[in-house]
Amino acid sequence: MTDSDFLTDTRTFYDAVAEDYATLFQDELANRPLERALLRVFAELVERSGVGEDGLVADLGCGPGRTTGRLASLGLNVFGLDLSERMIAIARRENPGLRFEQGSMLDLDLPDGTLAGALSFYSSIHTPVDRLPALFAEFHRVLAPGAPLLVAFQAGAEHRHYDQPWGHPVALTFQRRRPEDMAGLLAAAGFALVSRTVREPDPALDETSPQAFLIARKPAVQAG
Repeated sequence: MTDSDFLTDTRTFYDAVAEDYATLFQDELANRPLERALLRVFAELVERSGVGEDGLVADLGCGPGRTTGRLASLGLNVFGLDLSERMIAIARRENPGLRFEQGSMLDLDLPDGTLAGALSFYSSIHTPVDRLPALFAEFHRVLAPGAPLLVAFQAGAEHRHYDQPWGHPVALTFQRRRPEDMAGLLAAAGFALVSRTVREPDPALDETSPQAFLIARKPAVQAG
């Protein structure tokens, strides 16, 4: 599969399901205290790093912008980016005053070393495994030295395929990853791992796999 293929498939899927998805996950963080705590940790790491252009943070693969809004409420100067035009429209509608852009995480329109932090909250799960090194290299490129990265994903080896969700004529595979594999890919891209958190699935949230959260940092420039 080429980049164009999986990007087109992902964009088409989320354009089709955007309104249903936004409704289903309207309060997605309300019953996830660990996720809220990790977002606070990430926000503090951004603030403590003191790096980047105006403290700019990117929520990459932001969907309807719920996590972007949460980070903004924690005081971060954050913008969201997503492949789906319809997701971006919902994000702008629900988060007036915040900046949202349509685009690909694999080809960010940002100068090198610009960001004070980046978040990939369940947004790498449609990227083929052989493209993850390029994805993490792109994250590394746009982050300033010392800036943190938070990557969230479903943990495991079995993928989950959704076909015609909510009656829409689209299908997409949600890929689960092993945390140790993701940590290794981040290290290979030049990141230093800060923390690795895995929680068990919560049946009340209709989860069938553990949830994994890796916080890494682009190493600071060493004094010569």
